[in-house]
Amino acid sequence: MELDRIDYRILKELQNNAQLSNKELAAIIDLAPSTCLERVRRLKSNGILQGAHAKVNPSAMGIGLQALIAIKLTRHTREIVDTFQLHILSLKEVLMVYHLAGSTDFLVHIAVCDDKHLRNLLLDFFTTRPEVYQIETSLIFEHKSRPELPNFFDTEVDKEK
Repeated sequence: MELDRIDYRILKELQNNAQLSNKELAAIIDLAPSTCLERVRRLKSNGILQGAHAKVNPSAMGIGLQALIAIKLTRHTREIVDTFQLHILSLKEVLMVYHLAGSTDFLVHIAVCDDKHLRNLLLDFFTTRPEVYQIETSLIFEHKSRPELPNFFDTEVDKEK
């Protein structure tokens, strides 16, 4: 599906505020509500708009500590990589998993209650795995992210910023 500047505007606005009603979104973009709704439906049906998520304060969920775990595997067969990835994705503490090229095989972003929870997680679910050669833990003091993906295809959207 080819996107035009209006599609990019829709995506930009929804990335910044996924709770916009269709009427509000249409007004921001200067479209008729019916046209706006049809475009949003098309973006969803083509897999471009993949969902909306609420941003929740981690402490409200009992999360007192986040960390990045750099993991090196003993070997790199497809079976070992796939099995390990399935294992770490099954852990409720895992927020993001990155399979990397380079000296680190996996970078895993985790959220835990406290330092004891972190220690138990590492000892029980990472270091006991036969495919794990080495882990290195980095505590996250602060975490920031961009509200939207960069748009490399439409310079008109960039000019409007």
